[in-house]
Amino acid sequence: MQVIAAVAEFERDLLIDERTQAGIIRAKAAGKRLGRRPSLNAEERAIVVERLDAGVSVAEIEREFKTTRQTIIQVRKAAS
Repeated sequence: MQVIAAVAEFERDLLIDERTQAGIIRAKAAGKRLGRRPSLNAEERAIVVERLDAGVSVAEIEREFKTTRQTIIQVRKAAS
């Protein structure tokens, strides 16, 4: 009996995964953006790059934009 229950559970997991993937594909096809919103928009990213080029420290910029150091470093890496 346990074997049948295990197989049924496995099949159910497969169905759920297939439905999830189908939903994600459908959402992407509809133009929906998935995931967390970026902490900085495109305009703010441009300002961050300008400030970095001007020689302002990462710590100052992160305080100014109220974000994390890692975010500023990722913006710098994407700009180069």
